Amino acid sequence: MADGSGIAPGLTLRQALAAAGRDLRTAGIEDTALDSAVLLAHAIGGDRLTLIREAERRLNEAEAKAFSRLIASRAARQPVSRLLGRREFWSLDLRIGPAVLDPRPDSETVVEAALEQMPEKDGAYRIADFGTGSGCLLLALLSERPRAWGLGVDISPAAGHLARENARNLGLERRAGFIAGDWGQGLVGGFDLIVANPPYIPTADIAALEPEVRRHDPGLALDGGEDGLAAYRALLPDVYRLLLSGGRAVLECGQGQTPPLRRLVKGVGLTVESRHSDLAGVARCFVLSTGN
Repeated sequence: MADGSGIAPGLTLRQALAAAGRDLRTAGIEDTALDSAVLLAHAIGGDRLTLIREAERRLNEAEAKAFSRLIASRAARQPVSRLLGRREFWSLDLRIGPAVLDPRPDSETVVEAALEQMPEKDGAYRIADFGTGSGCLLLALLSERPRAWGLGVDISPAAGHLARENARNLGLERRAGFIAGDWGQGLVGGFDLIVANPPYIPTADIAALEPEVRRHDPGLALDGGEDGLAAYRALLPDVYRLLLSGGRAVLECGQGQTPPLRRLVKGVGLTVESRHSDLAGVARCFVLSTGN
């Protein structure tokens, strides 16, 4: 038996999956089949098709130990993406690490809304991504607009380093720059499009988040201050200043934040053009303009 779990050398891949599923169910994990399969494929250096083709192959000692450790970490509520060190977003394979938010499928709503603001596929758009993290929003947009150029800004130098690595891995490094900065402070010039996923969770609500989020996403990427709107108060004046005439900004927001955000937006001279909901029907982002 490896590391005290039910996963031992000599088990077939099928048996190892069953043992891992039992361990994860005991820990209160819901999607045990998917998590177990992804982690076993990683432990044996294969993919999920390998698990089907070689279901009766037996684990060697190194594979059993690696899989057992992965399952123990998942049972301790470490996200699968953190264990793999990567996340798929907008069909892009992105590296993630402790310095960046784990990209959520909900944030693809921002990408969809932003692409609508750049209708010319070959347009030479200038894009800014504030709080870029892994670079997921900016790199997704650049992958869809081959003549666009973008700047990702994050207060964490480690996040910028990781985003730069993702751009290089995707072949987008010539069209993406990354800098450490506090929102738009010190930037000049203008952008056709600004995107951002600011921290928007009220401080008091963070303790109630799932352990996968509370323990593993960086606090800077989660904590939106007392009312969840502190980052918007800092960011919106920069958005107004840096948007070109006719440009648009697409900002992610939390559930129920649309009414107070409308007031903040109006207060800096911006206009809400539209809002967009995620697949669950939650208002997930809004599109802003300078009204010019």
